[in-house]
Amino acid sequence: MSKAMSPYVNRDLSWIEFNRRVLEEAQDPTTPLLERAKFLSIVSSNMDEFMSVRMAGIQDQLKAGYTKIDFTGYTPQGLWKRLIKRTGQMVSEQYRTYREVMRGLAREGIHIREMDDLNASQAAAVEQYFRTIVFPVLTPMAVDQSRPFPLLHTKELYLAVLLRDPDEELEAEPYFAIVQVPSILPRCVALPVRGNSKKLEFVLLEDLIRTFIHTLFSGYILEAVHPFRLTRNADLTLNEEGAEDLLEEIEKELRRRRWGMPVRLEIADGFHPHALDLLQEELEIGDHVVRIGGPLDLSFLMRFAGSIGGKESLRYPKLEPVYPRELEEHELIFDTIRERDVLLHHPYESFEPLAEFVQQAADDPQVLAIKMTLYRVSGQSELVQALAAAAEAGKQVTVVVELKARFDEERNIAWARQLEKAGCHVVYGLVGLKTHAKILLVVRREADQLRRYVHVGTGNYNDSTAKAYTDIGLFTSHPIIGADASALFNEVTGYSSPYEWQAFSVAPSGLTEQLFRLIDRERRHAEEGRGGYIAAKMNSLSNQEMIDKLYEASRSGVRIELIVRGVCCLRPGVPGLSENIRVVSIVDRFLEHSRLLYLRNAGEEEVYLSSADWMTRNLTRRIELMCPVFDPSLRDSLIALLRLQLADNVKARELQASGGYERMRPAEGEDPLRSQFQAERISSWKKALPHLEQA
Repeated sequence: MSKAMSPYVNRDLSWIEFNRRVLEEAQDPTTPLLERAKFLSIVSSNMDEFMSVRMAGIQDQLKAGYTKIDFTGYTPQGLWKRLIKRTGQMVSEQYRTYREVMRGLAREGIHIREMDDLNASQAAAVEQYFRTIVFPVLTPMAVDQSRPFPLLHTKELYLAVLLRDPDEELEAEPYFAIVQVPSILPRCVALPVRGNSKKLEFVLLEDLIRTFIHTLFSGYILEAVHPFRLTRNADLTLNEEGAEDLLEEIEKELRRRRWGMPVRLEIADGFHPHALDLLQEELEIGDHVVRIGGPLDLSFLMRFAGSIGGKESLRYPKLEPVYPRELEEHELIFDTIRERDVLLHHPYESFEPLAEFVQQAADDPQVLAIKMTLYRVSGQSELVQALAAAAEAGKQVTVVVELKARFDEERNIAWARQLEKAGCHVVYGLVGLKTHAKILLVVRREADQLRRYVHVGTGNYNDSTAKAYTDIGLFTSHPIIGADASALFNEVTGYSSPYEWQAFSVAPSGLTEQLFRLIDRERRHAEEGRGGYIAAKMNSLSNQEMIDKLYEASRSGVRIELIVRGVCCLRPGVPGLSENIRVVSIVDRFLEHSRLLYLRNAGEEEVYLSSADWMTRNLTRRIELMCPVFDPSLRDSLIALLRLQLADNVKARELQASGGYERMRPAEGEDPLRSQFQAERISSWKKALPHLEQA
């Protein structure tokens, strides 16, 4: 390793590389066109979160005069400059790709038109739409001595308007006003069909408003109208110790988020310099102004692509999740789980059994209690409805709702209030810790004993994301796991002395230590000639101590293969440090979200599933859970799944020592293997996964 190269990749620069991999999917000509549009939307949404959280944090450090070098070798000042340059390059590349995708869609008869391109009937239709639907919603906000600069909300689209009084001199300073493009209306407005044409045509809402904006300013001459968009610091700053009611405190912080410090200003190319000067002065935005060569905020493409009827050739083949056949053996899910553990693999298998399980528990007179953690929940959650029904049926229902799930706080507050009204005991976790563990416990009276039924998962109890994220869930009635599950809820909801976990490893109290023990055990196996092998899958790896532990194992001869979708601060392939470590990232149709750990353990194989990434926040500031998979057949299935993904040579990228990624390609004579599509084609993936060559 060169003297200039840090042993670690910077977290934020690694994130840039991840978003670049997402952008590559939008650039890939083999990706269907409407899916390419969706990937462009994801790039924008990712960038918004990065700006409002990560860049905002660096900005706070700069304002505080913080100059300390982080463990990857960067000061806040140096990192800020590097990130501004890298994100600017990515935006330029994103909009080049946008224009390419739009040209491709146009060849397929799907157009986003300029207002000047409309025929007479289309122009009349959009004018009618403006007058009846749009105009009543618009509010012009003038800025002058009597009317102060308005509060601009984060990530909303606005039009900056410069006006002249026809009675004043031309040299007079123009008047300035702001008009918000209403987010409550569709961003893409469908146009009437031209004659017998089969083309689908749209105009953007902001272009429509610009065309008729003079109706808001009668008597004035329009000089310029240009769109802009502001991103604010969106990190919540909570004083949990001093908050009498955490729910109310978070509601207050959500209101404060609207006027967090500006982080980024996006403007359209050609933006009037006078309007820009006014915005920069009022917002104190500094020089982080991004000029955009196209529509601002491409996140609208997700809804746009979903609104296109037909055109199935422009999408991925439709996936219908299968119902797990193991759960069809008995009418009640309890009867199956009592006989055997069951593994669920989303999105290839349906999320329905989770809601059914809770609904059956609600209807079953033998069920005494239901306990569950909720981190991110969908807008129309059947699971929450089932929990409410269980409480109304007289069950003891306890729900740990994480109010501090970033950007889902408002939805979680609404669910918390609804569950409380239904009679559930709602708990907001422990002070200073987010509850990120995914666990569901049902206590049932059977004969002369109580039996615990448990579901442990790697993903949120969210039926919407379960269709787009790959996650693993385990149904079990194993008594040791059941006892640990009860103890975990007792620790979160009440006062409980430290518990000696039998199966679980729980953060922040012991998960790191257990991971270190398991890695050290593989290291000893390697040093004593029994070989050592670790395979792990996660979303992010950024904890320095964990990386150092993996480096130590690598130097002792342990072979380590990591599937890390997003941020990875570990630098693989460095002689004398990490030459035994391989890191791959898979970015494909579904978001890889499951967290798995496999250790060969000198032939006594062990597999764990977890809610935790190997990041400092997960290991030290969250309640996280890692659970062993005891059933040998299920263990073998997960090992086969890891091997399948490690063999992906279509959508996998391998991390290089430089910090960049290289796309995997089939070797000469080797067949292409796309792991997600391999899993998708089989109705029962657990039985049919190929047993690839042993690692």
